[in-house]
Amino acid sequence: MTGWLLLTAGTAALQAQMPEKVEFNARVVDYDAKIAAGAYRLIGNVIFTHEGALMMCDSAYFYSSTNSLDAFKNVHINQGDSLHLYGEYLHYEGNTKMARVRRNVRLEGRNTTLRTGTIDFDLSRNIGYYTDHADIESGENRLSSREGYYYSEEEIYFFRDSVQLINPDYTILSDTLQYRTGNSTAYFLGPTEIISDSSYIYCENGWYNTETDQSMLKTRALVRNKTQTVTSDSMYYEKQSGYGEAYGNTRIEDTEQNIVLTGNLAILHQNEESAMITGDAVLIFITEGDSIYVHADTLRSMQDSAGISHMKAYYGVRMFKSNFQGKCDSLYYCTSDSILRLYGEPVLWSGMNQLSSEYIEVRTRNRKVSELHMEGIALIINQEDSSKFNQIKGRTMTCYFRDNDLYRIDAKGNGQTVYYAKDKGELVGVNIAESSDLTILLEDDEIDQIRFMVKPNAILYPLGKAPEESLILKDFKWEEAIRPKDRYDILRKN
Repeated sequence: MTGWLLLTAGTAALQAQMPEKVEFNARVVDYDAKIAAGAYRLIGNVIFTHEGALMMCDSAYFYSSTNSLDAFKNVHINQGDSLHLYGEYLHYEGNTKMARVRRNVRLEGRNTTLRTGTIDFDLSRNIGYYTDHADIESGENRLSSREGYYYSEEEIYFFRDSVQLINPDYTILSDTLQYRTGNSTAYFLGPTEIISDSSYIYCENGWYNTETDQSMLKTRALVRNKTQTVTSDSMYYEKQSGYGEAYGNTRIEDTEQNIVLTGNLAILHQNEESAMITGDAVLIFITEGDSIYVHADTLRSMQDSAGISHMKAYYGVRMFKSNFQGKCDSLYYCTSDSILRLYGEPVLWSGMNQLSSEYIEVRTRNRKVSELHMEGIALIINQEDSSKFNQIKGRTMTCYFRDNDLYRIDAKGNGQTVYYAKDKGELVGVNIAESSDLTILLEDDEIDQIRFMVKPNAILYPLGKAPEESLILKDFKWEEAIRPKDRYDILRKN
């Protein structure tokens, strides 16, 4: 009894797994053994039904022994409301539900039409596959590729090889692309370009919504418009508004302003030509042969309605140029006057000279430092040796540069100097003087002359004879230890 029950259960399971027979109807049904054993010839209004699928054609052969058929002319396969497949020839295997359609193939989904020469369609999984090039229409979008898959229930296309999506406003070129018609979104799975009149986009992974022009770009992401190029590890971008967010290894190049911004997180408003960047942020003023590098916690670049560019750097500013370095709390630059404004205990270094005050303006001409204006306890220090320092102090100072080298200093208001005199290169004494106004001339970063504009109170002491307390002016602070050594040193945290 037990064996009989097992045999009955096994037979029932086997019957449940057996495919259903293809059913057919036609105006003329003819059986001709000469054609093939078990082959029926069907002519006129031929209709096949099989497990929810409906297949129509002008004429066909049906092979009952293999549960398969060959259909000719005006072939139409319909399965639910998600699939209408047309062609001139069909071979269908009922046991596997595999349909092979050839010649003038047209596949229509809810929102798309695909045209190709050949397609194989698995009706059991609702997946079609082509290898002979296809053109797809979806609203305003025209897509094409050499090979691809179509998932009819989800209306998802998976394209490979020479993928092209053409829209009236842009063109997408890709190696591998998935397109979901339900949300009008293209997903990139390989090198991809999005080209329009106003911008160029590149990435190797991500997505693009063809209706909203929103995109998420990953792996070597790049966005370029007429004046800016942005590269990053990944980027969210809205083409219509020009708004973007960039994450990781971000670089913004502005050819109009001749600057570069780098960092790890950026917020972009390209239509307004503004950007904010943070995370090891660096602003680079491009100059011929020797650029200026500025680091801060946060950098901002913007353009006003008059087309004037403004740049702000704040919190922990450090800058480096081969012959000019600096640090301060915050910095502001405007292209209308080409002045760098330094706030919050600014310190600058030029050659052997350290310059500091409460507020500093660095005036540039042709991207070169031309003048430096110092206000509020202005102090210039030059080190002679480990214990001796030349010092110049005043209420305000103006420093003049020639080819980026400091050659003249005008100090006004409570001028004070500590200057070590030399004879044939040897130190002979120290001159300690006070004068309301004075001018200092430098040669090769060393003091060459001091001109007192008002009668000074000056004493020249032999070495070792000057009072110790007079050798260091009030507010003296030697900060060589924090001087940036190169353009990478501006990123250090202490």
